Amino acid sequence: MTDKTATLGKKVPDFSLPATGGKPWKLSAAAGRKLVVYFYPKDNTSGCTQEGIDFRDLHAQFRKAGADIVGVSPDSLASHEKFKAKYEFPFELLADTEKKACTLFDVYKEKSMYGRKYMGVERSTFLIDEKGVLRQEWRKVKVKGHAEEVLAAVRA
Repeated sequence: MTDKTATLGKKVPDFSLPATGGKPWKLSAAAGRKLVVYFYPKDNTSGCTQEGIDFRDLHAQFRKAGADIVGVSPDSLASHEKFKAKYEFPFELLADTEKKACTLFDVYKEKSMYGRKYMGVERSTFLIDEKGVLRQEWRKVKVKGHAEEVLAAVRA
């Protein structure tokens, strides 16, 4: 592992990405609250939409537990703005078009569909504490029940 990779139990290197709502988002600005960062492959696909809806529906409970949420994918900011508006997500979506955060969290992987190999985002979620330390990670996430599992971890 290099110091350019997010590692459990260590402070996550600061990064900044364009976000919905018109201003850049910066990890260091999220300090003082827990942060759930979920990476998903693509806007408006069935699994990614369901995952966003699940986090949306539990958003008030995450806030009450002292946590903010951001969703990250390589889609463009314009795509994110439409996706966020369509499903009324109460949290920002970050456009990682250059895959900086995907690389930092090591979620950009070789995938395979119908025997065809391609590079894409492996659905993953990370819990960062108030001091910016990576406390928990979920990789190769299955959407069903995932947001509830993350909420339980935030409350723990």
